[in-house]
Amino acid sequence: MKAIIIDDEKHVRQAIKLLVPWEELGIDHIYEAHDGQEATELITLHKPQIIFTDMMMPLMDGLKLLEWLQTHHPSGKTIVISGFDDFQLVRHTVQYGGMDYILKPIDADQLEAAVRKAAQCWQLEEAERLRQQQRNIEMNQIRPVYWDKVLSNFIMEPHGFEAAAEALSQEFGLDRDMKECRLAIISLETMSGSLKRKFQSNLDLLFFSLTNICNEFLQQKPPQGIAYRYWNSEDEIIVLLYGAHAGEELLNDIANGIWTAIKGNLDIGMSPVHPFPAGLPFAYKQAKAALRHRNLLRKDNQLHVYQEQTAVQHPALVFTDYAEPIRLSVRSGSAVEIGKAVQGWIQALGKLSTISIEELEHWRHEYTVLRSRWLIEWFGDRQPEFMIDASRSDFVLPLDDEGKLSLSLWQEQLADSLIQLSNQMLEHQQQDNNAIFEIAKYIQNHYHQDITLIEIAQHFYLSREYISRKFKQQFQINVSDYITQLRVDKAKLLLLNPHLKIAQIAGMVGYDDEKYFSKVFKKWIGLSPNEYRKVSQL
Repeated sequence: MKAIIIDDEKHVRQAIKLLVPWEELGIDHIYEAHDGQEATELITLHKPQIIFTDMMMPLMDGLKLLEWLQTHHPSGKTIVISGFDDFQLVRHTVQYGGMDYILKPIDADQLEAAVRKAAQCWQLEEAERLRQQQRNIEMNQIRPVYWDKVLSNFIMEPHGFEAAAEALSQEFGLDRDMKECRLAIISLETMSGSLKRKFQSNLDLLFFSLTNICNEFLQQKPPQGIAYRYWNSEDEIIVLLYGAHAGEELLNDIANGIWTAIKGNLDIGMSPVHPFPAGLPFAYKQAKAALRHRNLLRKDNQLHVYQEQTAVQHPALVFTDYAEPIRLSVRSGSAVEIGKAVQGWIQALGKLSTISIEELEHWRHEYTVLRSRWLIEWFGDRQPEFMIDASRSDFVLPLDDEGKLSLSLWQEQLADSLIQLSNQMLEHQQQDNNAIFEIAKYIQNHYHQDITLIEIAQHFYLSREYISRKFKQQFQINVSDYITQLRVDKAKLLLLNPHLKIAQIAGMVGYDDEKYFSKVFKKWIGLSPNEYRKVSQL
């Protein structure tokens, strides 16, 4: 804190400086003035929190200074130190905000108590000022978000307008008796690559800048509309145009204003005139449709007005027609083959004169479904992590720095994704093969025990169905036959020893029942164990 001592007598100023425990009270700057006029200059410059003043001084006395302080520095806490015990002076002190009136000669304890009281009072008031300032900051931050959300809700629930009509009229000049409107969507979905990079780390700043630019045009007198962030979408700003008269010319001005401010072009979809507020949901759908059907191969027009002939478009190409070469190239593990397969698809796209967002989404859906089918075909019910990720959308619009669709960038993006998928698949297949060989080794070491597929599945934490399928793929024989063949082969070796009984051999290769062993052996070899022993000894 800061303090100033105002008295035309230097020894009084020195006495005050000696008697007050400045450091203890948190006061680290002390200024001095010999009259009120000099004091006003210092107070204006330094804004001291604690003010000591005499009443009788040349040029400007304490009476005039108190009046000046109430107008120009009301937050300061003033302590009057005077040699006059005069009721009118005390009254004037209280009337103009003085905290205490101390008589000369100065009593040290009385002075210290007065200063402590003044310091504490200022600290409490300052804390409250800071709290109020913070509340104001928070309200200023929340207020735009609040209105954005209120306005966003009208797209889904237009009947909610009536409850907010009066406040919207005062805030944005939206006439509660307005009967018609037009609605536009400014889409960030196809903004240029340079704009994306510029605002990549702070998308909120971009929304804030764009809505402000729009409202500079819209909220001129008389207001013609309001722009706000649409909270039901990640990349849209809504422009609500008041009445039927505001239209394409105003939106073109806004588009030019955006280019001037941020050096970027953004696509705008616009609806025809609709009843307000009941027509807002339909107006939004039409503005959205205008954007979804715009040609991404061109960027010569930012404003796209909905036309009645705008309807659901069927893609000129079907991705599934080009899918089989891509599937085979992924299975091959060859980046070169993957590149060739993708190039076939991109070359077909290159013959098209128009490509829309809706077509891109259709092709993306086809690709996602096909990839899921391929992975199920290759891995069945055992889904590795990248199979789970395959269901998630990792598609980023391949746009160039102007915001146009780049087929070369798309080719690179798709090829990279498929190469990554192929590498993950081959790596996982190698891991699977290792697991199957581990299972075969486990069977070879435990064939003499009562080993079953269920026991193997539990030991390796894999499903029986998965082990059965992958084991047969690898060894061209199912698990139970593999165990039987291994046991029979071991029994054949043991039968060469004439000193071992058939029952002993059965137990040594995992059969508790001699008769069952003999039955299995004969079925597998064509001879009973005894017959095989006799033939082998010839």
